[in-house]
Amino acid sequence: MSKSQAPRVHGDVNGEPSVRRGRPTGDHAAKRAELLKAATSVIARDGYANASLRKVAQQAGCTTGAVTYYFANKEDLVVALAESRFDRYDAMLEAARAESGVKGLFERWLELTTGDPEFWPVMSQLFAHARYEPGFAALIERRYARFREVYTSILARGQEQGTVRDDIPAGLLADQLSAMGDGWMMMFPFEPERFTSARVKALLDAAITLITPAPTTRRAT
Repeated sequence: MSKSQAPRVHGDVNGEPSVRRGRPTGDHAAKRAELLKAATSVIARDGYANASLRKVAQQAGCTTGAVTYYFANKEDLVVALAESRFDRYDAMLEAARAESGVKGLFERWLELTTGDPEFWPVMSQLFAHARYEPGFAALIERRYARFREVYTSILARGQEQGTVRDDIPAGLLADQLSAMGDGWMMMFPFEPERFTSARVKALLDAAITLITPAPTTRRAT
């Protein structure tokens, strides 16, 4: 191959080859999803404070410029990441609502936690960061409100069908059960060995027992 035909290879300061700069090619949505996945891994590994666009680019195998083509800055990237996390919540809720089963919702919740070890560590980092960013806090408040709204409707339907105790308003049950699920997800990354399949089943059975009507908990009609 002649000198004029040799491919142009860009390198960093250490002489290592790097990705050529310029407008990214390919599927826009797929690339955004790839970068969000990379950001998830970086935050789960290093924490929110130590995450950077440069680290996300390294994780995704691209340049920082390619990241900023899709996300203007770190905050823009994190907001998109939070939206994608809540999209998974919404999908879980809609599946449970279609099944009309509270137990199915709990099963999906725990499956999301134990099946994706990065999910809750990242969510907890985002929640903590939101305390100091009003705009970000508003996003989480809005999406979590939607989560509780659908959760409440699932429980209310169960109350109408007689499968969920009705001496406590569905909205309060939704708050209580959400806090219970958040607690499970908070502890799983620290004590994964405790969440065996047998214990997960026991947790599910206990939660269902707590909300199952008993003769003394039925509201008078």
